[in-house]
Amino acid sequence: MKKNKLRGKKKPRIVLAALLAVLALSLTGCGLKEDFSRVVFTTGFGRDEVFRIGRSSCTLPEFMVYLVNTQNQYENVYGEQIWNVEADDVTLEDNVKDTVLAKLAQIKTMYLMAKERDVELDEGEKQQVEAAAQAYYGSLSEQERQVMGADLDLIRQLYTEYAMAEKVYNRIIEGINPEISDDEARTITVEHILIRTCTTDGTGKRIDYSESMKRECYEQILQLREQAVNGEEDFAELAAKYSEDENLRYSFRKGETDPVLEEVAFKLGNGEISDVVELEGGYHLIRCVSTFDREETDANKLKIVEERRGQVFGGEYDAFVETLVRSMNEELWQEIALVHDQEVNTDDFFAVYEQMRNP
Repeated sequence: MKKNKLRGKKKPRIVLAALLAVLALSLTGCGLKEDFSRVVFTTGFGRDEVFRIGRSSCTLPEFMVYLVNTQNQYENVYGEQIWNVEADDVTLEDNVKDTVLAKLAQIKTMYLMAKERDVELDEGEKQQVEAAAQAYYGSLSEQERQVMGADLDLIRQLYTEYAMAEKVYNRIIEGINPEISDDEARTITVEHILIRTCTTDGTGKRIDYSESMKRECYEQILQLREQAVNGEEDFAELAAKYSEDENLRYSFRKGETDPVLEEVAFKLGNGEISDVVELEGGYHLIRCVSTFDREETDANKLKIVEERRGQVFGGEYDAFVETLVRSMNEELWQEIALVHDQEVNTDDFFAVYEQMRNP
C-alpha cells in the first residue's frame, strides 16, 4: 500500500530535493527531461565540446550561458550561501550541472527532431529570435561575455534551437484536445485528521508501533470521529488539537493523492465525515469542505489537456532519443564549475526570449 500522503501547501524548506525542483527549466507545455544516464564516454572531442547527441554538439560557451543564468537565478532567491547545501555527499553544485546538462540535451534533441520533420522558423519567429539575441547580448557586460565565452552568433544559435524545440513540440501536439469531464477535473477540499502509527529514529528510519499501541491509536481516532459526527466538537478544532499532520486542509483532484483515500474522499458530500481510513503509517479521518469549485475545475481541465499532450509528445520523443548516439567529454565535464564573480550576474536569458515572443 502506498504511503499516507496528501497534497497540501507547506512552508518552503531549503532542502536539496526542493531546491532541485526549482532548477528544472521547462519549455512551454513540455516538462520532459532528457535522460543522459545512458551515454557513451569517448575521446576525440574538440577542445570545447561538452557532449554530442546525434549530429548535434554542445560547446562549453553554450553550456556556460545556461549554467551562469541558472546559478544567478538561484542565488537571487536563496543567496550565495545556498551552495553549501549538501545531501548524501552530493553537492548542490553538481546537481545544478546535471540539471543544465539535461535541459541542454533535451533542447538539442528536440532541435534535431525539428530538422528531421522539416520544421523551420517563419520570418516572424526569426525576427523574434534576432531581437532576443540582440537584447540579451547587448545587456551583457564585457566580463560576462568573457566568462561565458559568448558572442552574438552563439546567443542567436541558442535562441534558434530553443525556438525550434518549442515549435516541434507544438507541431506534434496540435490537434490533441481531449474532452475532459467536470468529474475528472474537479477539485475537492477536505479537512484532515491523522493519527500516526509509526515514528522515526535519529537516522530517519521508520519504526512501526506495536500492535497494542496501534489499537490505542485506532480507539483515539474513533473517539474523535464520534465527537465530530455527534456535533460535540468542531472537526476543524479537533484537527488543530489532535492531528499529527501539520496541514489541516487539502485540495486535490483525482490522481493527486493516495488512491484509497481518494476513493473515500470523492464519495463524500459537503460536510460529511468519512469512516476511519487506515493507510501505511497511520489512521486518517477526513471531512469534506467542498465537492466542487468551478474555477478550479476549469483550470484543472487545461492542466489535464497539457498532461495528455505531454504524454503524446513524450512517446515520440523517447522513440527518437533511442535512435541517437550520445557521448560525453568526461574530462571537460569534470573541469566545469560555477562562476563566483560579483560582476557576473546575468540571469534573464530565458526571460528575454519570452518578452520578445510575447511583447
